Amino acid sequence: MADRRRDLAVALTYYAPYVSGLTETARAIAEGLAARGWRVTVVAARHDPKLPARETLHGVEVIRTPVIARIGKGAVSPSFVPTVARVAARSQALLLHLPLLEAGLIAAVVRRTPIVSMYHCDVTLPAGLANRAQTAALELSSRLALHRSRAVVATSADYAQSSRLAAALLPRLRAIPPPCRDRSGGMPTFRSTGSLHVGFLGRLVEEKGIEYLVDAFRQLSDPDARLLLAGDFAAVAGGSVVESVRRRAAGDPRIQLLGFLPDSQVADFYASIDVLALPSINPLEAFGIVQAEALMLGVPALASDLPGVRVPLTEVHLGRLVPPRDAGAIAEFLSEPLPGPADRVRAAARARELWSVDSVVERHAALLRDVAGVHAPGAQSLGP
Repeated sequence: MADRRRDLAVALTYYAPYVSGLTETARAIAEGLAARGWRVTVVAARHDPKLPARETLHGVEVIRTPVIARIGKGAVSPSFVPTVARVAARSQALLLHLPLLEAGLIAAVVRRTPIVSMYHCDVTLPAGLANRAQTAALELSSRLALHRSRAVVATSADYAQSSRLAAALLPRLRAIPPPCRDRSGGMPTFRSTGSLHVGFLGRLVEEKGIEYLVDAFRQLSDPDARLLLAGDFAAVAGGSVVESVRRRAAGDPRIQLLGFLPDSQVADFYASIDVLALPSINPLEAFGIVQAEALMLGVPALASDLPGVRVPLTEVHLGRLVPPRDAGAIAEFLSEPLPGPADRVRAAARARELWSVDSVVERHAALLRDVAGVHAPGAQSLGP
């Protein structure tokens, strides 16, 4: 009979092929540990019924539980908690990715397996009684899980200190940035002129502040400048703001909606732009992997001055922080000369030291060994 013991169980709502900052972080950590010889099982909701209930992706066993209903961005899956508990019972440690509605219940039923929680961001939903109730339930669940965790990971102390759950986060906090992929080697296939190309990469949702970026770009007079908006707006949990973006663009032919980019085209996207913009308008972002990936390539970044989101640009000085919702400040930066090659090279080298996948995954491996006692047979270090 096959050995069903696992080194690490992982629980979260959405997993690959769904794309978001949270899911990409979870995927990179799971696959990075698997590449080191860890036996990793991810339990997630089967957000798309076309996906298989069980498969192995890049060395990671993935189990998806059926979804019977949806509440906003959440998914209702009655078998999710029992499945997580069953996998955790035969695992050396359980990694919870929060916020997760079921996290508190999972922490209550998983009593013997050490728990480490990774808190990605506070939840901010539109006004309304139902959304307030959902937010309160998520925060209560997160607090219960955090109190039961041996360690709590957040992408930065800056974000954790500003979180509504700071009191639960800080006592066991370990600040580890998200793993960021090296996207070098791309071709500028999305570039159409020799003038400024500004890029946005991410889901077209309200919290990204894309409308303010569009307003700012339209203040530029250069007819050959381009704004490339890449990201999903057709299958986004909670809905997209694509129609609002189109209205703000007002038919400006310089503004291009590229839609969802497959992973094979992301490097080409970075190679096509002069500036990466992340104009977030609320703390949901928490870090902003796309700006870190851009900085690792020496591409200047523009980001909102928000807790967590501002951390990459405070550590690697290549670009500018702007106030949220300030189209004027964005336009001012886009009108200025770009940093020179020497500054870009220095910044890229520093960014790779801080955020490369190998470096970050090794920090997670060390944490799980130290606080949860995980000893993965055949595991090896691939870190720097």
